[in-house]
Amino acid sequence: MEAEAANVVQRRAIRELPDELISQIAAGEVVERPASVVRELVDNALDAGATQINVKLMAGGVRAIVVEDDGCGIPVEELPLALKRHATSKIRSLDELESVATMGFRGEALAAISSVSEMAIVSRSEGAPHAQRLDARSGELSPAARARGTSVEVRELFFSTPARRKFLKTDATELAHCLEAVRRHALARPDVGFSVWHEGKLVEQWRAATSELRLKDVLGEDFMTESRPLFAETGPLRCYGRAGLPEAARSRADMQYVYVNGRFVRDKLIAHGIRSAYEDVLHGHRQPCYVLFIEIAPALVDVNVHPTKIEVRFRDGRELHQRVRYAVQDALAVSRSSEAAAPVVVQMPVTQQIDLPGASKPAPGSPPAWFAAEPRPSYGATPSWRMNTQPSLGLAEVATLYGQPAAPARPDPVPAAPRQELPAHDWPLGRAVAQIQGVYVLAENAQGLIIVDMHAAHERVVYERLKASLGERTIESQPLLIPVTFAATAAEIATAEAHAETLTKLGLDVAPLSSKMLAIRARPALLAGGDVVELARGVLAELGQFEASQAIERAQHEILATMACHGAVRANRQLTLDEMNGLLRDMERTERADQCNHGRPTWRQLTMRELDALFLRGR
Repeated sequence: MEAEAANVVQRRAIRELPDELISQIAAGEVVERPASVVRELVDNALDAGATQINVKLMAGGVRAIVVEDDGCGIPVEELPLALKRHATSKIRSLDELESVATMGFRGEALAAISSVSEMAIVSRSEGAPHAQRLDARSGELSPAARARGTSVEVRELFFSTPARRKFLKTDATELAHCLEAVRRHALARPDVGFSVWHEGKLVEQWRAATSELRLKDVLGEDFMTESRPLFAETGPLRCYGRAGLPEAARSRADMQYVYVNGRFVRDKLIAHGIRSAYEDVLHGHRQPCYVLFIEIAPALVDVNVHPTKIEVRFRDGRELHQRVRYAVQDALAVSRSSEAAAPVVVQMPVTQQIDLPGASKPAPGSPPAWFAAEPRPSYGATPSWRMNTQPSLGLAEVATLYGQPAAPARPDPVPAAPRQELPAHDWPLGRAVAQIQGVYVLAENAQGLIIVDMHAAHERVVYERLKASLGERTIESQPLLIPVTFAATAAEIATAEAHAETLTKLGLDVAPLSSKMLAIRARPALLAGGDVVELARGVLAELGQFEASQAIERAQHEILATMACHGAVRANRQLTLDEMNGLLRDMERTERADQCNHGRPTWRQLTMRELDALFLRGR
C-alpha cells in the first residue's frame, strides 16, 4: 500500500506565471548571447531611421552593451510602454503583420533583455526640451542630456540567470559574434554608418557610402575582384548580389550572406539553390562566397517563423529555389577568358537600402550601383537539356555527338582548328606554343603566359557539348543480371514507388523488394563502372525534397560528367599545334571553361610582371 501511495503523482493546480518569469522564458528564445542583444537593438535603431549607429561593448558585451543612434527617438509618454511585452509601434493588425517591412515587429526584445540584465533607455524625440532616462528595474524616469535619438544601456547580461551565463564563451569569442552581427547589418544598409567600440577602443568602423564601397569595406577588395555580379527579376521576385568565383571558395562557410527584404536569414532552400549552381565547378567540399539580396512581395514570405527572425518561410519555395539557382548559374557561366575579351560596364542608379520605410529605391528592373553588366550567354530560365519522355540515347549515339566511335581504343584527336596567323593578343587564351610532358599546353597572350591542363579543359568542353546535345532524350538503361539490393528508409521506398517513371528516364529501375529493402534491376548503360547504390540514393533524396525535373537534371549531369571524364583527351597524349589551338578556341566559346567537371582549374595566367619577378628582372 505504501508503494502504491508513493507512485501516485500529486496534482498541481494550473496557475498563471508571473510576468517576470514569462519575460525570462521569452528571453531564452530571443537572447542567446551578447550578439543577440546587439542584433535586436541595431534592428530597432534602423527602424527608427538612424543614419549613424554606435555600439560600445565591455568584456565582449557581457559586462556592458550600449547602442546609440540618431533616429527619431521615443516620446516620454511611450517610454514605459517600450518595456512591456508585445508593445510595438511596428504593426497594428494581422494585415500589417503579413506585410511587415520593418526589422522588428513583435515587441518582445526589450522586455526579454530587461528581464535578464540591468537595462536603461535614454531617448529624446524631435521637439523635446531634453532627453529622458528610464530605468527598466525601478521604472523611474529622470531627465538626461543627449541629442535626438536613443541610447540603450544593457549591463551585466544574465546576472539574474547565472546558470546561463556559464555557457558564454571567452570575451574574444563573444566580441567576434557581436562584430559579425553588426557586419550583417552593415552589408544590407550602406546608407547608415556603423562603429563598434570595445573597452574604449574603436575596433570596427564603416562610414555611410555607396553599395560598392560598403562591400569592399566589409568583405574586402579581394571579394570584389574574385566575384561576379548577378541579377534576375521575375514578377514579384528580384534578386541581385555577387557570387564568388569557384577558385575563391573557402574551407568554411563564413562568407555567405543572404538577405530577404533587407533581413539577414539562414534558409536551407536558398542555400541549396546556390550550392547546386556551383555543383560542377566547385572542387571537393569547398564553400562558395556570395552576397545575395532577395526582394519579394512581403505577402509571399512569412518572417514570423522563429523568435530570432533569422528563419523565414516562402509561399512558393521551389520557384524561389529555381530562380536563385539559375541566377547564380548565369553569373558563373561566363569564362574569365571571355570576360577579359569584352567587358562591358554600365552605370546603374545607386541603391540606398532594401525595401524599408523611407528608403530610396532604384528604378524597377535596375540592378544596384555595383552591378557591372558582363557578356551574358544564351541561358534561359529553363535549361534546354531538361528531360522529357523522348527516345533514349544510347552509348553509340552519344559518342557520335562529338565525333568519337562508340568504344574507342584511344580517344580521337581534339578537333583541329585551321592554322590562323593572328597576333596573340587577339585571342583571350593566346596562341599555343608548346606542350609539356603530354599534360600541359603553353600558350602566349598579351598578358604573358597561359598554362592549360589539357585533360581538364577538354573534359569541360566535352561535358558542355553533351549537355547541349542530349536535349530532350532519355538515357539508355542496362539490365542487371543480378539485382543490387540495399537497405532503405520508409521515405526512400515511398519515393521510389511514387517516382518510378522518373527513375526510368534516368536509366534506373528501382523497386521495393520488402518493407525495408530496395532492389536496383537496371542502371544507366553509360555508368557501367559506377556506384549504382550511391547514385540511386542521391536521386531518391533529390526526388524526395525537390521537384522531379530538377532531380532528373542533376542525376543526368552526373552521368554526363562521368562520360566527359572518360571521353576527354588523356595525359601523355601528344597534340599538334593546330589541335592545341583548337582546344584553346573551344575553351573560349564554352561556358564555365575555367573549371573542369570536378571543380579543378583548367588554366592559369602568369603575367609578364610575375614572370619578371621569378627572374628578378628590374631589381
